[in-house]
Amino acid sequence: MDITIRQARLDEYDALGEITAQAYLGDGLLDYGESDPYLPELRDVAKRAAAAEVLVAVEDGRLLGGVTFVPAGGPMADIARSGEAEIRTLAVATEARGRGIGESLVRICVDHARATPGCVGVVLSTQRSMHTAHRIYERLGFTRTPDRDWNPVPHLDDITLLTYELTL
Repeated sequence: MDITIRQARLDEYDALGEITAQAYLGDGLLDYGESDPYLPELRDVAKRAAAAEVLVAVEDGRLLGGVTFVPAGGPMADIARSGEAEIRTLAVATEARGRGIGESLVRICVDHARATPGCVGVVLSTQRSMHTAHRIYERLGFTRTPDRDWNPVPHLDDITLLTYELTL
């Protein structure tokens, strides 16, 4: 696998936003499909990059996927506590799946967290149906933290996100 993982460039934001949106749509993760209110957030890589570190996986100049790494205390954090980094919006293009790209992106985030002064853990949220992602997290040593599960849309009871953490 000759894949490079690096910080996303401005000229890649639109393509990564579309990969992320299509991954969530294709996997049936958005309750309202193309009209889901979260879809514009998934496409807004510029917003994520302004507040966190957006990393991409690239092979021969082709974008394969990406992830958002939120350092400890970053404004994009949803569930991170003091001293924790957070992983968000992990997505791999459909045609690039099954090659270890998602796992490589998560590993880089863990490495970044270990290199962050004062960072003692990494946390993330995931949907119940993201079974492939769950296997990646568990293989890398993340454990489920049901006491931290949460609902990003409180008026909709059926959207509870599962949480995982890794102690560094």
